Amino acid sequence: MLCSSANPGSACRLLVTLLYGLESYMDATEDSSFLQDMLMGNTLHVLIKLHESLLRFAARRPTPIQDDAEGLAREVTEELRTSEARPEIVELLRLLSKPHVQDLLSVHDAVAQKDYDPKLPPLPPLPADVDEDEEDSIRIIRLVKSKEPLGATIKKDGSTGAIVVARIMRGGAADRSGLIHEGDKLREVNGVPVEDKRPEEIVPILAKSDGAVTFKVIPGSKKELEAEGTKIFVRTLFDYNPKEDPAIPCKDAGLEFRRGDVLQIVSQEDDTWWQARRHGDTNLRAGLIPSRQLQERRVALRRPEALFHAARVPKPSAAGLRRSFRLSRKDLRIQETQARWKKSQGLVAKSIPSYQDVVPYNRKPGDPYRLVLLVGPSGVGVSELKRKLLLSDPEHFCVPVPHTTRERRRHERDAVEYHFVSKHVFENDILNRKFVEYGEHWGNYYGTSVDSVRRVLAESKVCLLDVEAHAVKTLYTGEFKPYVVFVKPPAMQQLRLSRRKAKILSSRDETTPTRMFSDADFEDMINTAQAMENKYGYLFEKIIINDDLALAFTEIRAELARLEKETNWIPKTWAQA
Repeated sequence: MLCSSANPGSACRLLVTLLYGLESYMDATEDSSFLQDMLMGNTLHVLIKLHESLLRFAARRPTPIQDDAEGLAREVTEELRTSEARPEIVELLRLLSKPHVQDLLSVHDAVAQKDYDPKLPPLPPLPADVDEDEEDSIRIIRLVKSKEPLGATIKKDGSTGAIVVARIMRGGAADRSGLIHEGDKLREVNGVPVEDKRPEEIVPILAKSDGAVTFKVIPGSKKELEAEGTKIFVRTLFDYNPKEDPAIPCKDAGLEFRRGDVLQIVSQEDDTWWQARRHGDTNLRAGLIPSRQLQERRVALRRPEALFHAARVPKPSAAGLRRSFRLSRKDLRIQETQARWKKSQGLVAKSIPSYQDVVPYNRKPGDPYRLVLLVGPSGVGVSELKRKLLLSDPEHFCVPVPHTTRERRRHERDAVEYHFVSKHVFENDILNRKFVEYGEHWGNYYGTSVDSVRRVLAESKVCLLDVEAHAVKTLYTGEFKPYVVFVKPPAMQQLRLSRRKAKILSSRDETTPTRMFSDADFEDMINTAQAMENKYGYLFEKIIINDDLALAFTEIRAELARLEKETNWIPKTWAQA
């Protein structure tokens, strides 16, 4: 009765009339008392007021601000669970977890996402040529069409020739409807028989649909996927554009991403094409991405080309160790670095990983900061960026003290400029793999030890360390949780402009300690950076192009500040360690 009231206030007038008409029939019986209490009760009056408010609100035809309140609530909940357990946060988590709040958000999204058009024509009758064994199972399905894709792909069955639903994109319109499933056979689309058509001929039929799309389907035998108990997140280690992928089943169903994006994998049922959505994206519809197996097989097929480029890679410079060990105007004989480099040229290149399984991480008060590793070719400006970071906040940033076997000078203090040790101790530490990097100059060893890194982190400071790219793997553990920043040179023209007055350290056979950069130096810098990125790029979380030192410093300083305050994504193996 209340739902049939057309005008605000009519329900209240109806209630008053009802009470007035029943007054002469009221007696002292229990039933009369119950009816009177119910009609005069506060709960009924509140419901009437709510009903009338909804009628007034509906008359204004409001437009929803968003159609994914439920997904937003889930993201807020996940974010709050990683935050400090303050009373207001605990209270908000409790409210968001209540079933009636979740149901309210779900209903809101259902209304916001669908166009309930009462003028839709009636459903068509069943076709006359349906086999007897299919007559009871054929279904007629109508989906209201909106601007978003239906979220399903089709294919032609190789054995039967039938058009079947190949996959349902998680979170799409078809998935939300719950009416179409993978394996269903399509008989008609908007009254047009499709059994003798190719999949590409059916797409224009859907494109011409206006308002709603009607399908006649025979349910397949394929079972629906069970809901996943855990969420799977990956960091992408390559760029992907589905428009440029000739192998993808449907380009419009693909999900474009850049290297470093975090994706939530919502379906791995297909060994070749996974379904994923970008983390933090308000659009919950999943897209197709190449599976790990497919992508790494593609990379493996390109190995000969990779090996050809590896053979042309220049040998590593000593500058990486020089800046770490505080040496200048000297040439270092880098034993371990050169040995590893030569060995890598003689080995068959391994497949570069395509996705890295990651989990959210927030540093807890009292825990060590993440180690910050700066990587880049000689001359790109890694040392300058590290120095500017140190000067910007010497109480927060620190560098490890290197080891050496040379004699201590008068002005030097042990464990301040260097840790001065004997050659015997240093060589034993080399055998025990205690150094991140080490080298030798004029009969003396220089190196940065893993323990010196631990000392900085134990002081609740951010440890800054610039290393050769191969050394990143030594520290790539759950203990240090390194945040690897790759400093990359700009293009040749920008290098000529930004380094026109800069100098580089001379080699041993040159008469002056420093000299101006040459085009050969720039080419070597660019080629070395490309080789580093090709081989170790999957370890880099941040890439900064050092075209302007001040801008590069501002970018990395802001990134490190964000790293300490916001949720990070770290390899899943680190969280399990």
